[in-house]
Amino acid sequence: MKTAVSTAKRSAWSMVFADFKEITKARLAVSVVFSSIAGYFLAAQEIQFLSLFLLAFGGYCMVGASNAYNQIIERDLDALMNRTKNRPIPAGRMSVNTALTIAIILTLVGIVSLYFLNPKTAMFGAISIFLYTSVYTPLKTKTPLAVFVGAFPGAIPFMLGWVSVTNDFGIEPGTLFMIQFFWQFPHFWALGWMLDEDYKKGGFKMLPTGKKDKGTALQIIMYTIWMIVISVIPAFGITGQLFLSIPAAILIFLMGLVMLVFAFRLYEKRDNGSARKLMLASVSYITLMQIVYVVDKFLQ
Repeated sequence: MKTAVSTAKRSAWSMVFADFKEITKARLAVSVVFSSIAGYFLAAQEIQFLSLFLLAFGGYCMVGASNAYNQIIERDLDALMNRTKNRPIPAGRMSVNTALTIAIILTLVGIVSLYFLNPKTAMFGAISIFLYTSVYTPLKTKTPLAVFVGAFPGAIPFMLGWVSVTNDFGIEPGTLFMIQFFWQFPHFWALGWMLDEDYKKGGFKMLPTGKKDKGTALQIIMYTIWMIVISVIPAFGITGQLFLSIPAAILIFLMGLVMLVFAFRLYEKRDNGSARKLMLASVSYITLMQIVYVVDKFLQ
């Protein structure tokens, strides 16, 4: 009997934990934290593990809070789409009040954690929550420009790591911001292409032309080219203390070309399979690019 009760308790707690991961979008939050840590390593002269912990913990809280607010606001629309109808709120496993409590606690804890690093880090963290929740989320059902607006909070994590070390926003974190800013367009438009039918059920306008056509594919190509250009600019010595060696720049350029090939393939075929390959290539690119930047710094 005791075994059955303890098993039931474990099962209940595992469900609670699973719903927490879902409401905060744990995988997305971890990828954001990874970007922040990469930015931290690029700026740090020496690694301070307490600072690294505060950045990772605070960053997760901020992203988790943004996602929780988003799911509260879009709960009725989420119920209409196949990919989101099983989220905790529309599925009835979590109340709006519980989700709101989680979001508020994560916001406060996240801002305080980042403030312990320095005020500018906390400020940018707070700005990211505001833009994501109060501007990007409402615009998704109004205009495709929502992706442009959403690219601002989405580009903050990479540069946030640098700011957490320096308490300053200059050419270096600005460059890191621009890299991740331009990257988001091919990434999210490829995702939007794949999920276009499902997004339309919720009334979301994610593709720039509103259609899976050559116009959308052409814009994906253009933004991918801009992403490649910005990614290698530090090799020219014009980005302050942010450096990139020639071999590292060549490697990143080649990785960008691979992503560009997938973008051209989408332009030619205009099918979901090509969009999926581009989306996966974009995820690989942003991760590997950040690793190359960090490794290159410590090899110089």
